[in-house]
Amino acid sequence: MENMNENTEQPMNTKSMVKDLTQGSVPKLLLMFAAPLFMANALQAIYNIVDMIVVGQVIGKDGMSAVATGGNVLSILNFVVMGFAGAGQIIIARAVGQKDKETIRKTIGTVFSILLVAAVVMSVLCFFLRDWLLNLVNTPKEAYNYTMDYTLVCMVGLIFIYGYNIVSAIMRGMGDSKRPFMFVGIASVVNIILDILFVAVLHMEVIGAALATVIGQAISFIFAMIYFYRHKESFGFDFKLTSFIPRMDTVRKLCALGIPMAIQSAAISVSMTVVAAWVNSFGVVASACAGVLSKLNMLVGILSMSLTTAAGSMVGQNLGAKKYDRIPRILLWASGCALAVVSVYITIMVAFPETMVGLFTGDMAVLSSAAIIILPSVVNAFGAVTRTFGFAIINGSGNSKLNLLVAIIDGMIARISLAYILGWKVGMGPQGFWLGDAIAGFVPFLIGAAFYASKKWKVE
Repeated sequence: MENMNENTEQPMNTKSMVKDLTQGSVPKLLLMFAAPLFMANALQAIYNIVDMIVVGQVIGKDGMSAVATGGNVLSILNFVVMGFAGAGQIIIARAVGQKDKETIRKTIGTVFSILLVAAVVMSVLCFFLRDWLLNLVNTPKEAYNYTMDYTLVCMVGLIFIYGYNIVSAIMRGMGDSKRPFMFVGIASVVNIILDILFVAVLHMEVIGAALATVIGQAISFIFAMIYFYRHKESFGFDFKLTSFIPRMDTVRKLCALGIPMAIQSAAISVSMTVVAAWVNSFGVVASACAGVLSKLNMLVGILSMSLTTAAGSMVGQNLGAKKYDRIPRILLWASGCALAVVSVYITIMVAFPETMVGLFTGDMAVLSSAAIIILPSVVNAFGAVTRTFGFAIINGSGNSKLNLLVAIIDGMIARISLAYILGWKVGMGPQGFWLGDAIAGFVPFLIGAAFYASKKWKVE
């Protein structure tokens, strides 16, 4: 076995793409790292929202239901990349803090191999299960054909989604959040232009929206790979075929952290699918409202995700460098920034709910139901603030056991149970389903806060 201690003593290449997050002002580093992440995620949200707006305005509530339901189905397919790419990012961040170039190199090759194979397997498997999946989520019959079209096209593009997430995770682990922003910016512009062209001009209906998304993601991934290859020496990865052979020591580390994170992502996706199935049983209007709420929640989610990713990478690097005194400041600033922005969103949502829903559709049946999404949206927004703290310390420390605990309690038990109680037992219907799902979002904070108070992250 290679002596890993030899690597920890070698200085990182001064020309490498690594960004040291262990020195300097915490708020400045956090904001500089989080800003490109936020803009990248915001652009992703924008082109997802544009899908819904264009489809809603051109096709109507049946198309909105298709995009919403298809999106829920596709979220199930992303759990592997969300878990293992996130694990790779944390491992790389820790290795950067330890100046361990060999671990960085082996992690990059192993993550690529595992996830690109997984993308192909997931696409093929879900193609054969497509009817079962759509029936599983109670797809409204009025939107069934549209939903099938949307889902099949997006399945083809799954490898591009996985590929982009791999490259972005590697860069973020090294402290670079600007390039992922540039790549997703390309995807967003392409997607928006093609959305309008395919759906509004060429009248390709929901297939056009799905094609616009897949083409945008493909172009983004291609640009990211070209950049990564041209700067391979700076990343410390040579792109030889032998470098893509999974290394068992790295596989074990990835699995130890990636499996719980993947289970967490899968559990949340499954719970969201269960909730979506219950909502869809109330008809196409409720399904369309769910689509609007999902896109609005996405706006809050990208803020939390951006700050969590930035703070998690900073926590990972600083733990690797044993600079424990910086951890509380990282968590405090990340949470404070999230609260400041979320407060603005909540104010707008409470004051102008019909205006917010009206961005997506002019359908009076959907607009008249706008009030029922206010409370779930507000609760979800506050939960997003707390998740920033919880996930930053859990993911940044690389604690696989806590990730698994969050997956079980948050992803499965709390979300499904609370949604069931409020929606069916209390009789709140769709609003109860969404509210239960939102309340469960506070679980990561409770677990993360207990972990932080225990100070066990100092020795993980």
